[in-house]
Amino acid sequence: MNTIDFVGEHAQTFDVRWHCHDVWEMVYCTGGEGRFYFENGTVLPYQEGEAVAVPPGELHSNVSEEGFTNIHLQMDDPTFPYKTAFRVTDDADRHLREAFRQAKYYYLSDIRRSDLVLSALGELIVSYMVVFRSNSDYSEPVEQIRSQILRRYAEPGFALDEAIRALPFHYDYLRKLFKKEVGATPLEYLTQMRMKKAGALLTARGARDYTVSEVALLCGFDDALYFSRVFKKFYGVSPSAYASAGKKGKGDPNLK
Repeated sequence: MNTIDFVGEHAQTFDVRWHCHDVWEMVYCTGGEGRFYFENGTVLPYQEGEAVAVPPGELHSNVSEEGFTNIHLQMDDPTFPYKTAFRVTDDADRHLREAFRQAKYYYLSDIRRSDLVLSALGELIVSYMVVFRSNSDYSEPVEQIRSQILRRYAEPGFALDEAIRALPFHYDYLRKLFKKEVGATPLEYLTQMRMKKAGALLTARGARDYTVSEVALLCGFDDALYFSRVFKKFYGVSPSAYASAGKKGKGDPNLK
């Protein structure tokens, strides 16, 4: 189970014609965007940082106007709880991408017993894809906004309003729809993602301690003072107080 049988890579490609496999195929987009078309009429759009899983015997094609690059692998009997094709969009920290990259490396490697690592990567990739699978409870425009936030929340230059206005819907309609389905506005959701990462960085017990300015930048803020104000409003304490309490084993102080 979860054994990787094949790993390949596409350089820039525009059209993969109709075909099917006897096994599951998992495709991780490393660049560009496109659409998977299926014989039953299903269309799964994807972009860089997303993956699509295709079950055995499912006739499909892959089309892109601008071209795409990807890493693709095949598994004979993955332990997916699904029977149909699905998309994974929540790889915000690129854990799945790294697992695909390592699978390609060890599949092609002549390192002794590399099959042991490849076997472990197969288990990891299946687990990631189940955990990160796109939530089907969200409508397509809401899922597109969520995907952008999850992929880009740590970028100081990420312009959320521009990303929303680029979609072919009225801005206020999208904002209300997002609030209805997610339970927070797009900006509130973006702030939650940034604050969650900030809290983790401030209390991490690793090889080094991050300064408040470093944490701010890593969480998408180019202004440390503004970051501190947002952080205190969200958690109820300053970043330095939060870090001190967390590293003393007191948990998340005043966590909302």
